[in-house]
Amino acid sequence: MEILRHLVVLVHLVGFAVLFGAWAVEAVSRRIRVTRLMSIGMVIAAVTGLALAAPWGVEYDLNYVKIGVKLGVLLAIGAALGIGSARQRRTGGLPPALFWLIGTLTLANAAIAVLWR
Repeated sequence: MEILRHLVVLVHLVGFAVLFGAWAVEAVSRRIRVTRLMSIGMVIAAVTGLALAAPWGVEYDLNYVKIGVKLGVLLAIGAALGIGSARQRRTGGLPPALFWLIGTLTLANAAIAVLWR
C-alpha cells in the first residue's frame, strides 16, 4: 500500500511540474498566455492531491487544515486558469496580473506542501 501511495505522490509532483513548467516557459519567452498544458497539469495535481488527502496507508494523522488550504489555493489556480483561458479566447489576450497570479499561486501551493509541517 505504501508503494502505491508513493506512486501517487510521484504523479502529483509530475502534475505540479507540468503546470509550473508550462507557466515558466511562457513567462521566460514573454508570452502572457494560458496554455492547455497548464490546465492538464492542474487537473493531474488536483486528482492526485485529492487521492493523497484520503487516509489510506498511513500510520499518522493527516493535517486537514493544510489540506484545506492547499485545496483552496488549487481552486484559486483553477479559477484563474478558467478565467484566463476564457478571456484569452474572447479578446485574444490575457491580463498580465492574471498570468502572474497563476504562477505565484502555483509556487505558493508547492511552498505550503514543503514548508508547512
